[in-house]
Amino acid sequence: MTENNSVFFTDFDDLKKDLNNDNEDQPILNLASVSGREEQPEWFTEDYEGQLAVDVYQDKENIYVAATIAGVKTKDLDIYLHNDLLTIRGKREHQTEAKEEDYFYKECYWGGFSRSIILPVEVQADKVEAEMRDGVLKVTLPKAEKSKLVNVEIKEK
Repeated sequence: MTENNSVFFTDFDDLKKDLNNDNEDQPILNLASVSGREEQPEWFTEDYEGQLAVDVYQDKENIYVAATIAGVKTKDLDIYLHNDLLTIRGKREHQTEAKEEDYFYKECYWGGFSRSIILPVEVQADKVEAEMRDGVLKVTLPKAEKSKLVNVEIKEK
């Protein structure tokens, strides 16, 4: 982090370094600390630092979240809905036994990934469905019934 102890970070490496800093005198925003617990929750560990690209769209009745998750088995995926926050996390296992020096390109991400999405509208949590087809995960979130808009006429007396 910069010398002025700003809470703003210019790059992710600075943020990561400061989150791991043991200097208790330096005030930092430590997202990894959980009050009353000494160890970090599993979802915040290095195993889940990979990103997941998603498409979020809607029709009249549903919100849809689609993500390409090739090479991941459904048993290695977790989907959580907490209020208006949808979280998808999982792990891609690296199956090849090639040595590091034998690679020409190494662009695929292997390991844990996680993505949280704030939903734009309230959904019916008990009716959420997810399916995986040809490496594409699709989560269907039915929109909650909205209260009807009633126009109240004002009577003049």
